Amino acid sequence: MLAIINIGNNRTGGRSWFTVLMLVIGMGIMAVPGYAGPPTDSMKTTIDEVLRIVRDKELKQPEKTGARRHLLEKAVAARFDYTEMSRRALGAPWNQLTDQQKQEFVDLFRTLLINSYADKIETYSGDGVQYLNERTEKEYAEVRTKVLSDKTEIPLDYRLINKADEWRVYDVVVDGISLVNNYRGQFTKILRASSYSDLVDQLRKKADKLKAP
Repeated sequence: MLAIINIGNNRTGGRSWFTVLMLVIGMGIMAVPGYAGPPTDSMKTTIDEVLRIVRDKELKQPEKTGARRHLLEKAVAARFDYTEMSRRALGAPWNQLTDQQKQEFVDLFRTLLINSYADKIETYSGDGVQYLNERTEKEYAEVRTKVLSDKTEIPLDYRLINKADEWRVYDVVVDGISLVNNYRGQFTKILRASSYSDLVDQLRKKADKLKAP
């Protein structure tokens, strides 16, 4: 097995990627004065919905675990463009895939992301996130934030693309390091050492392991 086995355990400044992803979604909000356009409003809407689900006392009951997980996945999927993230993470080989292969890759990559950070989202409570500013250029935008947790400030930026008048996240940048580029580096190593089929096989095994009780 290659680097794919350790996906989610890479470090940025001592923080695991999925710990950071947990911070991306599941924490309190503390907005700061300044301009907030549609991209920022979109991110705040998603985080508000995630918080509503996490704080719902009824959904915290053990028998509601499955329902709560489903609602969280739905809320995140409404904002994160997993197809765009998958395309960028895989890189040039994406263009050689059939539509069926593309869908399979997206499904596996989504499972890898969701199941690796969902538990942390459900149990995490942080000090807040400051919305600093946003930049837009045609159909692209970047929303800059600062995550506050345990007396630590973590620069975290969301990169979004506008599709059909909807702002969707296609990358997250933590301390200047891109999540998508992080995965692309791992995928590229596997493809150079082996094959696309091997990459998919490793992703499938990882996904099955994450989904197992």
